[in-house]
Amino acid sequence: MTAPDPRLVLPTLAALQADVTGCRRCPRLVEWRERVATEKRAAFRDETYWGRPIPGWGDPAARLLIVGLAPAAHGGNRTGRIFTGDRSGDWLFASLHRAGFANQPESRHRDDGLALRDCYIAAAVRCAPPDNKPTPDETATCAPYLQREYELLPSVRVIVVLGAFAYRAAARLAGLRPLPAFGHGREVPIAGGRTILCSYHPSQQNTFTGRLTVEMLDAVFGRAKELVAAP
Repeated sequence: MTAPDPRLVLPTLAALQADVTGCRRCPRLVEWRERVATEKRAAFRDETYWGRPIPGWGDPAARLLIVGLAPAAHGGNRTGRIFTGDRSGDWLFASLHRAGFANQPESRHRDDGLALRDCYIAAAVRCAPPDNKPTPDETATCAPYLQREYELLPSVRVIVVLGAFAYRAAARLAGLRPLPAFGHGREVPIAGGRTILCSYHPSQQNTFTGRLTVEMLDAVFGRAKELVAAP
């Protein structure tokens, strides 16, 4: 079967993004994201927070899909773009830039000129959850959004998952059973000749403790670049 032209996918992908941003299905997450957007952090008190669910974004012809956990309360929930304006994003976009998947090494806000090349970024859960811990019901409610995105990205060959939570979400996309153990750098073949490539999440908990280093993250995206280009 011939993959659909990514240009023809754009209107449907845009409709999905509109569905995501208008979602109010999880009362606890709605209350939290909107309260954070009103109370704000002192450093961002003069900014208008996004305060809504975060759609995926990037190149519709991407061969690389990155899946994270959820927006940060004062990162994506503030800026309206996943991994934008937080420390995890500092690590991620710098590494993507070094690997050639991004045109610049940092991202501070939605209109800062960052462009992804051959790469699309999404999350398992689209609202910032309290303590970064969505409930099982919230996770299940949000799962169809990632499923629909995956189906609308016809060229994806590699899914880089940032953390075990994202790994489980990607495994559900692929119908992977049984689920091999998560491990940094692990490669898991899935249907259609695709590969799930595992990485520790670039959270401060991991980067400050040295569990994840710049070299380790760069190795993951270096390997992703090899896999998307392989025959």
